[in-house]
Amino acid sequence: MSSLTELSTLLLRHAPRDGMHTTPIAGLQIMRSASPSVSMPTVYTPMLCLVAQGRKQAMLGAQAYVYHPRMYLVASVDLPIVGSVIEASDAQPYLCFCLDLDTALLSELAIKHPELVETQRDAASAGLLLNRSTPQLQDAALRLTRLLDQPHEIAALAPLIVRELLYRLMADPANAAVRQMAIADSRLNQISKAIVWLREHYAQRFSIEQIADLSAMSRSTFHAHFKAVTTMTPLEYRSQLRVHEARRLMVAEALTAADAGFRVGYESASQFSRDYARILGIPPARDAQRLRATAQDATEAA
Repeated sequence: MSSLTELSTLLLRHAPRDGMHTTPIAGLQIMRSASPSVSMPTVYTPMLCLVAQGRKQAMLGAQAYVYHPRMYLVASVDLPIVGSVIEASDAQPYLCFCLDLDTALLSELAIKHPELVETQRDAASAGLLLNRSTPQLQDAALRLTRLLDQPHEIAALAPLIVRELLYRLMADPANAAVRQMAIADSRLNQISKAIVWLREHYAQRFSIEQIADLSAMSRSTFHAHFKAVTTMTPLEYRSQLRVHEARRLMVAEALTAADAGFRVGYESASQFSRDYARILGIPPARDAQRLRATAQDATEAA
């Protein structure tokens, strides 16, 4: 049995239904989907996504990232994503091993292995990385997942395997952004401070100079590095956050499209509608109707 086949078997066992499943291992979640999905907005936090079965597409701005069992995805900062499962079935559901990236542990590894990070301060790498998987990475993920069948061993062994996984990510030459996460004054972490502020204050007005100051950069330097990390400008990033939250409000609180747009900071309904349609491919009012109809169908089927 190959490592990916065994990993799929284990993930299926511990994710018996569609959705995201937490596990007894800190930071480890399992995503399962038995069918392709419509595009859904979400925010990826720093994590490793290792697909055992199926395919998923993540859109970051206009850039598409398709990941499958031969690839893995790493998010190094909070990023607004529009994601969709594009290959899945009842017989072979989409299965993904999702592990949070612990910045404190990455920093500890950097101190013990300074050769990994000695040239990583100045560059600002893309915040979303798609790289070819390796047998070593898959093996470590498999050994961590096996612990779900041996819960009495989790406390002793899981931290060691998580440490190995993070080390292997840092040691991969393609993962400059992961190494930058370990350095407090790296360009990536400077930009991350502005990203955290934007996530908390997306409904407010702000100036570029205001958030550039958070990153200790000039306006022009900040703008260049922000786009290198996120693929978008700060204002485009804010629009993504606003649209994602507006959609959540239409689902969770049954708000109208107009009310949702106002709640997330839009003063112009037409601007909200344009941004929503550009990002999600459908006008907000029509999307709200579709969401309500889907929810009603699910209720009647239950």
